[in-house]
Amino acid sequence: MNSTAHFRTARTLALAVPALLLGGAYVSEIFFGLYPCEMCWWQRWPHFAAIVLALLGFVVAPHRLWTALAALAILASGAIGFFHAGVEYDWWPGITSCAAVFSEGGGSALDSIMNTPLVRCDEPAWTLFGISLAGYNFLISTAAGIAILWLLGKDRNR
Repeated sequence: MNSTAHFRTARTLALAVPALLLGGAYVSEIFFGLYPCEMCWWQRWPHFAAIVLALLGFVVAPHRLWTALAALAILASGAIGFFHAGVEYDWWPGITSCAAVFSEGGGSALDSIMNTPLVRCDEPAWTLFGISLAGYNFLISTAAGIAILWLLGKDRNR
């Protein structure tokens, strides 16, 4: 793989990974009722930033800098995912125990509050092979962030 291919792959990963992870989060929320807790939202914000930074990497110089910043944002989401997974697995206490998902509706404010589901941060909403969504975010985001930075490093060494 030549230098240009490394950079293109890094830039593509910097855009695709957070977009796919956010897409998966919204699909699980909308179609499967897996509402996000407060710490789940904390993991989403760096991915939103990574998408913006990656898009800047396609159109604004210096392209490598924007791509590297996107990788760092992805790594930040992974770090938050690690912390959240640790709270879910009772490795350490969380900063918050739960968050509510408010529904927009035409009813009274009291009815809206009373009918809002309570989503706990310390209990995984879903697991696969014993790994929660926060755990998967940690694994995928960390691997992707490191891969992007590695590809950018290989590109720079040539």
